[in-house]
Amino acid sequence: MTALLKTLIVDDEQLARERLKSLVKELNAGEIIAEAGNGKQAIEAIQQQHPDIVLMDIRMPGMDGIEAAKHIAAMEDPPAVIFTTAFGDYALDAFDAHAVDYLLKPIRRERLEEAIKRARKMTQSIIESLQDELPRTRTHLSVFVQGNIQLIPVDEILFFHADQKYVSVFTRNQEVLIEESLKSLEKEFSKNFLRIHRSTLVAKNKIDTLEKNSEGKYQIRLKGLDEALPVSRRMISPVKAALRKL
Repeated sequence: MTALLKTLIVDDEQLARERLKSLVKELNAGEIIAEAGNGKQAIEAIQQQHPDIVLMDIRMPGMDGIEAAKHIAAMEDPPAVIFTTAFGDYALDAFDAHAVDYLLKPIRRERLEEAIKRARKMTQSIIESLQDELPRTRTHLSVFVQGNIQLIPVDEILFFHADQKYVSVFTRNQEVLIEESLKSLEKEFSKNFLRIHRSTLVAKNKIDTLEKNSEGKYQIRLKGLDEALPVSRRMISPVKAALRKL
């Protein structure tokens, strides 16, 4: 290997990061430009440092490696991602099926050299396919603001509202547009969000009251939101049933 690739190492364990740094230096395979301890820190480092390769653990607290890779793949010029993992064989089959490279811990020098040689950039389709095999619910949504990714914690979202082909995400402090369907969001976040209208999903833990307005129509009030959200007639029964379980 001749060209030194700018490399970001992402692992929540300091010893694991030190091991990877040592191997990369032994191989003279890259310039370590930054380290991160979880997926969110990795995304911030990528936007600041623009690495060529990211060596990233899968299981990390907060945002894990699979979710981080999904956000990374949405970037305009994403780096190549090589996962490091202690997963069992069932998960490794999924990586093989989608041509995503991984390093099984403990990482061997020869295997790292091979992975760096054939590193490829992540694409959204690869990550979505991988996520179908290794399902996980995101902790954050990503939106582009002035060319940079902004991460929105899912637990801060009050509700989603669909209008034609866009979905608006509402938090206590902002409203942003995302290019995801309400149907896919409902499928992914069904444990945490409730459909009250064909165009609206609300956060279950933000629901304050279900009430009737002056016209006798049902509406939901959310904590931290002044306006009430209408409940469609078709959704009244399932909404009432869901609220009884909360």
